[in-house]
Amino acid sequence: MLYYFKKWVIDMLKPNYIEAKKRTKEDIKVLRNEYKIPDEVKNLGENKKYFIKTYGCQMNEHDSEVISAILEDMKFIKTDDYENADLIILNTCAIRENAHNKTFGMLGRIKHLKQAKPNLMVGLAGCMSQEESVVDEIINKYKWMDFVFGTHNIYKLPEILKEHMKTEKLEVNVWSNEGNVIEGLPSKRDSKYKAWVNIMYGCDKFCTYCIVPYTRGKQRSRMPEDIISEVKNLKEQGYMEVTLLGQNVNAYGKDFKDRNYKMENLLEDVAKTGINRVRFVTSHPWDFTDNMIDIIKKYDNICNYIHLPVQSGSSRILKLMGRRYTKESYLELYKKIREKLGDNASITTDIIVGFPGETNKDFEETLKLAEECKYDSAFTFIYSPREGTPAAKMEDNVSKEEKEQRLYKLNEIINKYAKEANDKLVGKVMKVLLENVSEKDENMLAGYTDTMKLVNVKADKKYIGKIVNVKITDAKTWSLDGKIDEWYRRKNRWIIWWFWRV
Repeated sequence: MLYYFKKWVIDMLKPNYIEAKKRTKEDIKVLRNEYKIPDEVKNLGENKKYFIKTYGCQMNEHDSEVISAILEDMKFIKTDDYENADLIILNTCAIRENAHNKTFGMLGRIKHLKQAKPNLMVGLAGCMSQEESVVDEIINKYKWMDFVFGTHNIYKLPEILKEHMKTEKLEVNVWSNEGNVIEGLPSKRDSKYKAWVNIMYGCDKFCTYCIVPYTRGKQRSRMPEDIISEVKNLKEQGYMEVTLLGQNVNAYGKDFKDRNYKMENLLEDVAKTGINRVRFVTSHPWDFTDNMIDIIKKYDNICNYIHLPVQSGSSRILKLMGRRYTKESYLELYKKIREKLGDNASITTDIIVGFPGETNKDFEETLKLAEECKYDSAFTFIYSPREGTPAAKMEDNVSKEEKEQRLYKLNEIINKYAKEANDKLVGKVMKVLLENVSEKDENMLAGYTDTMKLVNVKADKKYIGKIVNVKITDAKTWSLDGKIDEWYRRKNRWIIWWFWRV
């Protein structure tokens, strides 16, 4: 009887695709005092180390920053070596099958480690935790794990660990609901100069191939005053750049019932804080307004970088994908952005090849669109079916070999125009936020332009964390080389000397 009771409790806390798909008219709650650490686990991490492996998007990266801060509030210390950890959390992505395979591959390695370290605690978090089939597999085949929690209840991690300490059994605590907005969570930032700032959660678009509306819940926006306050605090702490995050950022504010405040209003208010750089990802073409483009053009500190996923160049496939726009309307928006922001703007995209039913003609339309748009870069993928989505039930009549050939052909075009775009920058002086030592050469620093171009720079480490003028000396397909521009340095020194004399 006790076995069946425990099984019932676990089942009640499992994710459910039907519940995850529901969208009601219930008001979204902003909860400000939900994060608490029970006395029983306040010192759980004393003399213990934690390791977090993050897969997927920027939202997952920021979630990991929150998880890190929560664990450190319980006295855990971070380690970059999972073999030295006392607690391991895999923060997962559900977008593509490859991410699933990597996660379960990592769990296989951790299982061997846990056999040698029986007191090691292992947990699964993120979007995969919100998938019904994944949690079923964990319960049936990975009973050696300790806990599973989802995207809606990160702030409950201390309580989940407390319950696990009591039972010493696998603790599954995953909510399938529309979600609320939780404020007041801590965050241990991975960078001292750049910060992620969530502006909204969830998505209501339900593209037929995408699992995100099921794993992240209902579209819900943070209050603008909370976002602005966070950005101001980051600026006061010396941060140079913020990236506004959401599954569909330009739908920000559409869920507000008591105010008319949209993405263009938020962009303007964030720009007015005076922080050096403002970015935003990810945009859906359906919600990208003329007012947004005007605000981006108006403020110098809003970066001229637009990530505008197209997914396919075929209107027929776009309709099957549930994308809500046509190739023609996408190109109209693309050209409008180019015309208003000029050639200095950088535009990137996402493209899926081999979607169920994609013909050679459909694929040729995608190639033509890539030729016309000449993207600065693109994230290109072979279609990966996700269980629970409508597309997973469609007949997939494109062979693996054909999909791979299509991806190769597409990447040839993307690479060609990425290199051409970078070649045009050779000899120009660009502002670069230098972030760290270059992976290419330990004697160089690496950073990004406001148009999201990676630049490796011959520069002293004293420039890390600063925005400097860099003269581009060489261009590759995905990066640039440069050096600190001496003329600008001398000019700035002269200006400082002149003002000092006056």
